[in-house]
Amino acid sequence: MNTVTFDGGFADPVFASQDVFHAIMHAFSRPGSVANLGERASGPAPLCAAASAILLTSADYDTPVWIEASEAQHVATWLTFHSGAPIAQQPEKASFVLLSEASDVAQWQGFAHGTMEYPDRSATLILPVHSMDGGALLELTGPGIETSSSIAPVGLPDGFVDAMDANAARYPLGFDILLVCGAEAIALPRTTRIREV
Repeated sequence: MNTVTFDGGFADPVFASQDVFHAIMHAFSRPGSVANLGERASGPAPLCAAASAILLTSADYDTPVWIEASEAQHVATWLTFHSGAPIAQQPEKASFVLLSEASDVAQWQGFAHGTMEYPDRSATLILPVHSMDGGALLELTGPGIETSSSIAPVGLPDGFVDAMDANAARYPLGFDILLVCGAEAIALPRTTRIREV
């Protein structure tokens, strides 16, 4: 094993994971708001600080993670060492999905969407973007948003809005998604409606 397996975990796992957990929950309660998760963790490329912190906080022995990136082995080794999370061999078995920047949204239908009895047995997708602002404006509506809010991330995959619209129409089933860039994250739960402005 090389040093990347061991470096980059939380310096204080208990307090760091508590802080990140609260930040993530706040982000999901206010879709479209930008949460700064800090530089608490730094996994191997292509993991950014936010994705690293989210996975170390949320993934454990009972939550399989599927990694779409071509550098999956380095990330898998690091994540398993720090969190104990198993690496899913099949996308539909994953509780968390680390997408690549070039992710094909047509494949997202294969991720876990939960069941009517257990809608919470669905996947949370982590999607890296180039920037949290500077892109095409997207209007958000839904629970947690008083009237509407907007985001403008750069680097969303083609067909993102349509994929999210189809996902919202599936409620109470469907996946939730976290956009990540650097130390920042934006939560988009399945209840959020997204419209191109």
